[in-house]
Amino acid sequence: MMAGFGHGTRGYPRSRSRTWSRNGPDRATLGIIGVVCAIAGFFVLGIVLGPAAVVCGWLAMGRSWTGDRSVPALVALVLGAIDTLLAILWLAGAAGPGGGMF
Repeated sequence: MMAGFGHGTRGYPRSRSRTWSRNGPDRATLGIIGVVCAIAGFFVLGIVLGPAAVVCGWLAMGRSWTGDRSVPALVALVLGAIDTLLAILWLAGAAGPGGGMF
């Protein structure tokens, strides 16, 4: 029988449109990870966890400012930016005269 000749994906219509890999974390998970990194960054390693929160928030937003944004992604992005800025200011103050002791 020649029924399959020329119609390789007719029985499976989703197989042609799905070309990406689904191995990574989804957007909701990235948003939550970003929020956790941002909150933890206020207490320890802000210079590392702040940018990590910004990256997780940006990826959770779909790398775009347009469209629908989830709240955890936006919170991660904003808190991560604030955390990074505070860490940079803290490092700049510690590198100044007096070593930032008092």
